[in-house]
Amino acid sequence: MGVKKKRDMQVAALTICHQDLETLRSFADVEGRNLASLLLQCAQLTDGVSQIHYVKQIVPFLEKIDKNGACDPVVRSCFSVLAGIYLSLSLKNPLKKVLASSLNGLPEFCLTEAIYSFTFRLEEELNTTDVYSYRKVFDNLSSCMESFNLGRASVDNLLKSVLHFLQKSLVEILEENRKFAGNHIVQTQLMNDLLVGIRVSVMLIQKVQSFQGNLWKTSSSPVWQSMCRLLSIFTKFLSDDDLLQTIQSTSGLAVILFVKTMFHPSEKIPDLISSVLLRSVDCTSVPEWFMSCCKSLCCASLPASALLFLCQGTLAMLDWQDGSMGLRGEALLLDTAHVLFTLNSQIKEATLEMFLSRILASWTNSAMHVLESSSSGLKDSLSGNSGIAQSLLEYVYTHWEHPLDSLRHQTKIIFKNLLHMHQLTAEGADSVTDPFFLELTGNLLRLEWHIKGKYTCLGCLVESIGIEHILAVDKTIPSQILEVMGDQSLVPYASDLLETMFKNHKNHLKSQTLNSAWIDQWHETWVSPLLFVLCEGHLDQKSYLIDYYLPKLLNYSPESLKYMVQILQASIDAKTGSCNSRGALGALVACLRTARAHGHLQSATDAWENLVSSARIKQGLIHQHCQVRIDTLGLLCESNRSTEIVSTEEMQWIQFFITYNLNSQSPGVRQQICSLLKKLFCRIQESSQVLYKLEQSKSNHELENESRKQHPSDSLQQYKKFMSSICDSLFEALFPGSSYSTRFSALTILVSIAEVFPVQEDGVQTVYQLSHDIDAGRFQALLECFTSTFEEVKTLAFDLLMKLSKTAVHFQDSEKLEGLFQAALELSTSPKPYDCVTASYLLNFLIWQDALPSSLPAYLTQQTACEGGDQSAAVVEKNALMVIKCLMENLEEEVSRAENSLLQAAAAFPMYGRVHCITGALRKLPLNSLHLVSEWRPVVETLISLSYRLSAVVSPVIQSSSPEGLVPMDTDSESASRLQMILNEIQPRDTNDYFNQAKILNECDNFNLEDLTVSVLTLDTSAEVKGKEVKTCDVTAQMVLVCCWRSMKEVALLLGTLCQFLPIQSAPESSDGLLTVEQVKEIGGYFKQHLLQSRHRGAFELAYTGFVKLTEILNRCPDVSLQKLPEQWLWNVLEEIKCSDPSSKLCATRRSAGIPFYIQALLASEPKKGKMDLLKITMKELISLAGPTDDSQSTIPQVHALNILRALFRDTRLGENIIPYVADGAKAAILGFTSPVWAGSFPVSLEDKWN
Repeated sequence: MGVKKKRDMQVAALTICHQDLETLRSFADVEGRNLASLLLQCAQLTDGVSQIHYVKQIVPFLEKIDKNGACDPVVRSCFSVLAGIYLSLSLKNPLKKVLASSLNGLPEFCLTEAIYSFTFRLEEELNTTDVYSYRKVFDNLSSCMESFNLGRASVDNLLKSVLHFLQKSLVEILEENRKFAGNHIVQTQLMNDLLVGIRVSVMLIQKVQSFQGNLWKTSSSPVWQSMCRLLSIFTKFLSDDDLLQTIQSTSGLAVILFVKTMFHPSEKIPDLISSVLLRSVDCTSVPEWFMSCCKSLCCASLPASALLFLCQGTLAMLDWQDGSMGLRGEALLLDTAHVLFTLNSQIKEATLEMFLSRILASWTNSAMHVLESSSSGLKDSLSGNSGIAQSLLEYVYTHWEHPLDSLRHQTKIIFKNLLHMHQLTAEGADSVTDPFFLELTGNLLRLEWHIKGKYTCLGCLVESIGIEHILAVDKTIPSQILEVMGDQSLVPYASDLLETMFKNHKNHLKSQTLNSAWIDQWHETWVSPLLFVLCEGHLDQKSYLIDYYLPKLLNYSPESLKYMVQILQASIDAKTGSCNSRGALGALVACLRTARAHGHLQSATDAWENLVSSARIKQGLIHQHCQVRIDTLGLLCESNRSTEIVSTEEMQWIQFFITYNLNSQSPGVRQQICSLLKKLFCRIQESSQVLYKLEQSKSNHELENESRKQHPSDSLQQYKKFMSSICDSLFEALFPGSSYSTRFSALTILVSIAEVFPVQEDGVQTVYQLSHDIDAGRFQALLECFTSTFEEVKTLAFDLLMKLSKTAVHFQDSEKLEGLFQAALELSTSPKPYDCVTASYLLNFLIWQDALPSSLPAYLTQQTACEGGDQSAAVVEKNALMVIKCLMENLEEEVSRAENSLLQAAAAFPMYGRVHCITGALRKLPLNSLHLVSEWRPVVETLISLSYRLSAVVSPVIQSSSPEGLVPMDTDSESASRLQMILNEIQPRDTNDYFNQAKILNECDNFNLEDLTVSVLTLDTSAEVKGKEVKTCDVTAQMVLVCCWRSMKEVALLLGTLCQFLPIQSAPESSDGLLTVEQVKEIGGYFKQHLLQSRHRGAFELAYTGFVKLTEILNRCPDVSLQKLPEQWLWNVLEEIKCSDPSSKLCATRRSAGIPFYIQALLASEPKKGKMDLLKITMKELISLAGPTDDSQSTIPQVHALNILRALFRDTRLGENIIPYVADGAKAAILGFTSPVWAGSFPVSLEDKWN
């Protein structure tokens, strides 16, 4: 890998308040030799890194003064200033830690004055009354107690005030949080502040020395009274489900710690906590203060979550080391385990399950500590055959394939600790012959290999008792594991297990044998089965072995490569492979590729001369099997050293490969080819820099003496010729009519070349410049790629032209560029959908090339120019604005015409192309930092208005219950009445206004009903427009539908883009945004209407995409009214679903159309760090509605609920939060088959869509 440039450290400079600054100026001496002068010079700097050097000089300066100098007013004032500086710095500022570290070295005679100054300043901080400033005080308290002697002493001095502040701040923050219910941003901030406050309270008890004695443990002590009030607060937090679970969890830690600190005598603490956990507290035997503060903990109705977090506090806050709590502690440990096993059967919520798994893992750690010095009775209770151990095993078995990765990881820790616990109870017995381990090994080996947990547990077992016993049971286990590595889901587990096994086996063999004979046995056990599978196994199995297992084997035993090559070379002639098999050649190349990529080959020359011949390499590059070709190319391109020089042979072979492999039909193969070649180009670029430096550092005479090495200039010249020949081959592949795969490969490689060898403007030498090989013909070939029907080709061509922007403009005169602009405008109204994509890329190319017609500046009402670095960005913004205004002008005219005749619009000027081009131009701009704000604001307003008008034109078709066959217009009142009758028959419940009256086409529209044809102007979309030709076009229902749903799609994407990227005004008349709050609400209402009423899947799926962008912005918006919109929309649609109103416009067919998408967007945008209340309430409502019912009026709500549930269970964004509802969802699906109505049983029949 290349050497990474060290990133400069960024340190925010410290600032001093005006009063302190004046104090320093008044005490600073003229010569600048006292402490005040030093601090004044430090404060005047603006660079935090430089200030660090001054801070480090403070203590050495103080060490030079005499003992009486500590009482000097100058020093005393400077200590006060230093305290103010320390408390003003943010928690993460390195200056804070440097200052604390420096002041820890203060001379002893300075400590009294320093502590006094810090105590005084900290007391001022504690008097803060602003709720939103409490976080800063929390941070200062935390930093004072963390490795800072002066800070800890100050906190100790102010213990009463600190406790009072913590009590007051926690109550006020909670109250402030309730005031802002629904404001997610403010509530998130307050919840984080509350969490930090609780953590500071815990740290205070652990760090401050005053709590070590018993003098404060009297009811009249202010410290005791504050402790009681804080304990009462934490107890309330523990059971408050409106708080985040992290806050409840931390409160559980605080409760146990406070009880441990306050309770006397300490020997009875385990008994008290056991009674709390078992819900059997004797109220007459506990202290009065405990009943007053923790009364809710003494109730039998203590919530399961509170009990769980108390168990966590018990394990984390009590001292389990060395058995210091004696037999009572052992009893508490066992009681805690029983409580946790009981909670395991009660808890269903995913986050609580995660907490439970961590707490169980913590319990096993505590158990191991206790077992090191425990009684014999506890050892019997925790042995492998005990009830607790068996319960732990059952927990592991039931959770080792849990969907949550972190929970599966905890089960591994629990199992591993369980094995260690049994070994501690066995007191040195032989693990191999231990009945528990024998039975456990047998049980695991008898399980099927498709069980993922089996691999994890076997790996832990191997680490505990070794591999010999397992291999003695069955020597074919390595082969069995290799066999299952064709299943991708099992590959990571199987490869990790194999790695654990072969490492353990090698260590065992080396310890048993003095000579090297053991290596043959090891190869026979682990390498030979691998080589057999690489030659004979199926495709997936070999691919996964090469990607996962082979690197681990070679990294651990590099010397095994020679053994692999020797075996495979002997098999190549007999097993060369085919299009369906890699054969021995494929296995050999894969092994060599892996070895070289991981640095196990000394050099490429060593590989070519000693391991594989040139003929084998060429054979691999054109092998029938695509993966053999890829592995051979990877062998040539990949290296663990990014500066390794590419040899002449490698360059020849690469050229040979490109000649035959550009037209690969497999997308995966094409991507791998392009990726590997990019790695090669990076090697060429980085090694060329080494060659340039080598050429400059050595004289020609020195280079001539090194006869064995090639001259650097010769290597550089070979690089240039090689890159030029590669580009020649790639541009030759872009001939007119070349296939998509060829164009995609060639353009992708060319883009990689342009990225790896960028245009250097700072005089840096580069071995190759793509722009030097671009001429007018090649530039034209890139432009012609825009005509491809594949958007990937257009995107690649556009990206390449942008990277060659300074070169490209030289090949086009103004007339040709203007012709391109006209062609783009015409393509934007083409009935062919892919033409508008071409138009978008052409327009963006002209915008960024600053090659627009001279008539366009008339669209600007003001002329502005930016100087310096912003000039190019300003030109692009101005050009984009002109193009968008031009497109809007054309779009407005076409929408007006479409309002009169949608058929003519569909045939002659489908409007979606214009909108697509506008969206494409906007997406290329930095919409958060536009310069021409006064120009953009009316443009945005007009765009939104045009979007609504266009949507209104096409929505009747999209919202029809049968949009695929609808031609929604007629010419006379008689046929219109017949159409109305038909509509009433086939749409008895459709309340769309469009169907209440059939549209009558005016006579002036010249619409011929008999043949449904209309004369349209067909525009010639070639580079030069030779004229206009009139031809007739049949207008079909499909053309109308395509025009309508694509228009709806583009409108949704445009509105979504505006909401996602444009800044929102903070106030109605402010100038800091382009979107107003009312506009955002209107856009939300628009998406709501079309998602809930559209019948065409293409339309509501794209409306969903735009709506998702909007909802994500709303939840992060500081405006409270916007934050609450998703919740309001959700309640409204749920109420409409439940009411089953016959006049409802919600679509009960087409799998509820856009309704599931609408609810998905609202729930997926809910902040994941919150309580997910919207999801919980919605799932409860939906599962209730999805159940079977005898009421015919409830059929439609049931259908909607089932369709929505199916969508939510498939939505990966909801993650583990949806897991608790899977069981109820499955129950609703099964019971849905009992519905007597087909509409109720159909949604659940789509069973493959529920998983």
